[in-house]
Amino acid sequence: MKPEDSALVAQLCAARAGLNVDPDKTYLLESRLAPLARRENFGSIPELITALRASRDDRLAWALVEAMASSETEFFRDRQPFALFRDDVLPTLARLRGGQPIRIWSAACGTGQEAYSLAMVVEDQRALHPGMTVEIFGSDLSERALEKAQSGLYTQFEIQRGLPVRQLVQHFEKAEDNWQLSPRIRQMVRWRRVNLASELNTSGRFDVIFCRYVLSAMVEPMRQRLLENMARALAPDGFLFLGQNETVNALDEAFQPVSGRPGLYARNPDYKIAA
Repeated sequence: MKPEDSALVAQLCAARAGLNVDPDKTYLLESRLAPLARRENFGSIPELITALRASRDDRLAWALVEAMASSETEFFRDRQPFALFRDDVLPTLARLRGGQPIRIWSAACGTGQEAYSLAMVVEDQRALHPGMTVEIFGSDLSERALEKAQSGLYTQFEIQRGLPVRQLVQHFEKAEDNWQLSPRIRQMVRWRRVNLASELNTSGRFDVIFCRYVLSAMVEPMRQRLLENMARALAPDGFLFLGQNETVNALDEAFQPVSGRPGLYARNPDYKIAA
């Protein structure tokens, strides 16, 4: 890729989704954009970029940003956050909410593994919390990722990345060379396309937000906006999960770290959200 083409890709990603794309990482750019070029019937990535410059095609521009936004995901990634959710956060909210729904949002959920991991935890813990009701929402920038998430169909490679054998046996069935998640778990999650860098309309408040490895993938000016959006969407007594080594430094007045629970933050109820 020419430097000016790489620079254009980085500029588009930053402007539209707040994504921090290094224009010098040409291998990464080419590996993400080559499938898009083929899908859009271009002979090469330079042809794709040339067409984008010439046409200012909004659909094509978003397709490029979505291709660059695809990120690594796996079932029960890092383990510890899901153990904290199961052992600390879910019991606390089940007690506080009584019969009211506990609302959980998996933001930037990719192809759905995180949201479904949360759904499996909830399903496995139901007997311990009689009367508990839970609503789970998954969102991503990529329509293609959301389509795969809704299908609940995963390859052997995707299954091997993080899914415990017990959950595989309990919640999946073999589907030729792939694995199909049970309808019961699939129906626990609702999906929606959301650009986290924009002003959010998230249909109410959430008690738990998983927004992991998103801050670290954004350009600096967008990190505060993202945290403001999370604060706006989170209940006053809600919890925010970030990725390992991610912090709320860009808006630390809105969140308080939970002592001894790395990556887990409680909403500061005294923080006033700007209108």
